[in-house]
Amino acid sequence: MRNHVFIIMGVSGSGKSTLGEALAEKTGALFYDADDFHPESNKQKMQSGQPLNDHDRQPWLSVLRESIETWLEIGGLNVLACSALKADYRHILDPQQDKRISFIYLKADKDLLIQRLGQRAGHFFNPALLESQLATLEEPENALVVNAAETLPQLVDQIVKHCLQTQPV
Repeated sequence: MRNHVFIIMGVSGSGKSTLGEALAEKTGALFYDADDFHPESNKQKMQSGQPLNDHDRQPWLSVLRESIETWLEIGGLNVLACSALKADYRHILDPQQDKRISFIYLKADKDLLIQRLGQRAGHFFNPALLESQLATLEEPENALVVNAAETLPQLVDQIVKHCLQTQPV
């Protein structure tokens, strides 16, 4: 796996960034958080408690797609933490179902999400938007599904083991 992008997806509070950073550290990959690619207008909208719509997300998804293309051209391992809630969004990120792109769905139950969002400080996401994200979420069909309630080392080991079994080294 010398040239690959892992997209850790799920709703806010599932632990995408935490898992993405740990996976990047374990594999020597570069880590990116899709939240850093949002235009300021999107961040302000979410901070005020308004959910983003498809129109809001389009420029953000386009920038992410361009970044993924660049990472694949440069080569190496890359990890992107990104909500990627709808199948259409995932198609924008990976329009050709490229074998060098893997989606990892960090699945969490609502109680765990509420607990984590209540403990998080300094993030622009308004916890009141969780219901909106859960309503928008279309669970992926072609992704490795991992349980967000597991420990970080368990999750990282599960992903690494799966990737070693399914991806050429």
